[in-house]
Amino acid sequence: MAAPSLSSALRSAAWIAGGTAGAGAAALAYASLIERNLFGIREETVAILPPGSAPLRVLHLSDIHFVPNQNIKVRWLQSLAELEPDLVVNTGDNLSHLEAVPPLLEALKPLLRFPGVYVPGSNDYYGPRAKNPLTYFTGPSKITKDPPALPFGELFGAFEDAGWRGLTNRRDSMELGGVRLDFSGVDDPHLDRDVYPGFPETGSSTGLPVVRVGVAHAPYQRVLNYFTDGGAELILAGHTHGGQVCIPFYGALVSNCDLPTRLAKGLAVWEHNGRKVPMNVSAGIGTSRFAPVRFACRPEAVLLTLTARS
Repeated sequence: MAAPSLSSALRSAAWIAGGTAGAGAAALAYASLIERNLFGIREETVAILPPGSAPLRVLHLSDIHFVPNQNIKVRWLQSLAELEPDLVVNTGDNLSHLEAVPPLLEALKPLLRFPGVYVPGSNDYYGPRAKNPLTYFTGPSKITKDPPALPFGELFGAFEDAGWRGLTNRRDSMELGGVRLDFSGVDDPHLDRDVYPGFPETGSSTGLPVVRVGVAHAPYQRVLNYFTDGGAELILAGHTHGGQVCIPFYGALVSNCDLPTRLAKGLAVWEHNGRKVPMNVSAGIGTSRFAPVRFACRPEAVLLTLTARS
């Protein structure tokens, strides 16, 4: 059999290169135009309440990264109120634009009528800047020098006015459904602002059973260990975007912190010093406005149904 000519080999190589480039362009178009707007609700059940307790529905929101004119996102966020949660937990990175606060509050308005708690993320304090996405493979991202400040005070003031409680290096308690939820929250560990406040004192004048919940934006291991050693029975965090651009059937390549990539999204168990605690890491709702893509990692809110232990 005669060897293929140079010209036919070049045509084959060009065809392959063209096909590869076409597939890459199609994947980018899908990631930027379709999947990043395929908002969904992941539902989980966690049996941590005292025996005999009625279920509690906790809506976990994270990493909204709001930009004005994101109308699809607005309508979806507003629709979440139809879930009728008993509690909303917001784990930060709400903003991605200087003028995002008024339209974001309009999007969250139906949810602000429910009890809520929140912690801040770096993209509540500072606006994002364009960067080479390959730098995420060298380690957790860094805040650039003189980052643009965001109006977090306006946002968090509105949260507080609606009754949501800030857990920025604070502990707090709330009674829901015959249970006292004791919270411990920290400022963003990604900015090294976390100061673990411990949990509220265990004694309860009401005599209600107590469930401890740790809340952070970025799930750095030191913070997870603080919560676990402090007696947390549930940990909620975000920040990772679930890896944002993942490999199908494999998962995240980065977590943007020291959390193992296999734990970058979903309900898992964190273990430290012999204690095991359910931990939910949200894949988040948005993206940085300078990297508006998601692949094999749909945006999500998480509805956690807390049920009684058997």
